[in-house]
Amino acid sequence: MTMRFFNTAGPINPADHYCLDPLRRIDLDGLLPLIEQKKYFVLHAPRQTGKTSCLLALREYLNAGDRYHCVYVNVEIAQAAREKVKEAMRAILYAGRMQAEVVSPDLAQVAIEPLLEQAGEYGALQALFGQWSQASDRPLVVLIDEIDALIGDTLIAVLRQLRAGYADRPARFPQTVILCGVRDVRDYRIHSAATKEIITGGSAFNIKAESLRLGNFTAEDMAALYAEHTAATGQTFTPEALERAWALSRGQPWLVNALGYETCFRAPAGRDRAQPITADLLDEAKESLILRRETHLDQLADKLREPRVRRVIEPILAGETTPELLPPDDVDYVLDLGLVDRIDGQLAIANAMYREIIPRQLTYSTTLTISQQPAWYLRPDGRLDDGQLLAGFQEFFREHSEHWLQRFDYQEAGPQLLMQAFLQRLVNGGGRVEREYGLGRGRTDLLVIWRTPGGVQRIVLELKILRKTLERTLTEGLEQTWQYLDRVGERSGHLVIFDRSDRSWEEKLYRREETHRGRQITVWGC
Repeated sequence: MTMRFFNTAGPINPADHYCLDPLRRIDLDGLLPLIEQKKYFVLHAPRQTGKTSCLLALREYLNAGDRYHCVYVNVEIAQAAREKVKEAMRAILYAGRMQAEVVSPDLAQVAIEPLLEQAGEYGALQALFGQWSQASDRPLVVLIDEIDALIGDTLIAVLRQLRAGYADRPARFPQTVILCGVRDVRDYRIHSAATKEIITGGSAFNIKAESLRLGNFTAEDMAALYAEHTAATGQTFTPEALERAWALSRGQPWLVNALGYETCFRAPAGRDRAQPITADLLDEAKESLILRRETHLDQLADKLREPRVRRVIEPILAGETTPELLPPDDVDYVLDLGLVDRIDGQLAIANAMYREIIPRQLTYSTTLTISQQPAWYLRPDGRLDDGQLLAGFQEFFREHSEHWLQRFDYQEAGPQLLMQAFLQRLVNGGGRVEREYGLGRGRTDLLVIWRTPGGVQRIVLELKILRKTLERTLTEGLEQTWQYLDRVGERSGHLVIFDRSDRSWEEKLYRREETHRGRQITVWGC
């Protein structure tokens, strides 16, 4: 029997992959009534969350019964045609015909080229679905996957043909059409090259009745998926490992599977089935995935260049305190991409993996070119000299900040990003930096975790921008640093205050020792 494994590429195959029931993930009990009511609707979710797997499972479920015929059509193949509508439509029609062949021979008999000749590229899809519906002895359900891979006039042509045929359902048009993509159709801002105007998805497809979002795994889902590996191999995940996996992924399906595959099938220690999967193995897996720049993570990082994304992510990185100023459409867009989530009522980066990937991606070239070396800050016992480390950063910031900050796309978060690049350069290979930041927090929390011969050293850093008077910023910062110290169980830490005014460096740079509620806090001006 072939050993199953965690899937990180393409739809799941239960014979090959550990998996959860896709039909449970899409709430079949809520979805079937929409089909019975002849509704057209949208199923959307971030990339690599299992949308295609769910659609294929729905197709098999519906075709196994005796009420509907269901055809799945992936239109991504037409993306290469861009706005050449006729070429794109031909590709979509042939993709549909190939899928129809596995559903019903009657549907497969419908010829494609005559439709293009008679109805043209702006009517061929409507004609195909109409002929399928008339040839089928059951109401037809069509699942259109990767709909937002199409652009411009090609996308407009598809949406408008669906709208044009809608009134003829179910006898001469599909009873239900489900559009599946990353975003809700309402968020489409489609540029028409033909009419030189922007057309919204809502106007081109105003027959949408519902918009369903495929969510992440719950903590229980994640544990159940990992338990499949335990059942198959006997290898367990420690409670701490499950807790760490949840913190890193918050149930994002690709991350859950990628962490599982990395720890259980790639890491030498994890391949020993007699050894349990530990939290340390999960952290090593996380680092390997980031360093390899896996496709999922690379695509996510690429989104950071988009202005709509920057307008949301930058104030989160900077810890801005005015969330109401964010453009609502941009927030919805970045939520749909899965980059951010509402966690405990606050808009924040979606999980710990993304919290680390985003600043590392934004400072990738900076980190590579920083000349700092860990050996400069090591004590004889292998521990980092945190006082010398922060003094070194002060000197580095004075000499290089103007040059580096001008190079950042995310300039409002520039000081925090530069500090993280500095620390990342130092801890690579010997530790890690855990990051906490979010809209409305007014600060960035960093925890440097450094491995020493005698155990683990933890250094707490609180970063704040001087926005009010120094005394008010200091008062807030000391309390916030104390809260962070209390939460992670450390007795001392550092508060770094960045002054972005035009004051002289002699005024900006200082070091002072403070005691706040029984804990030692060193304050550094930059």
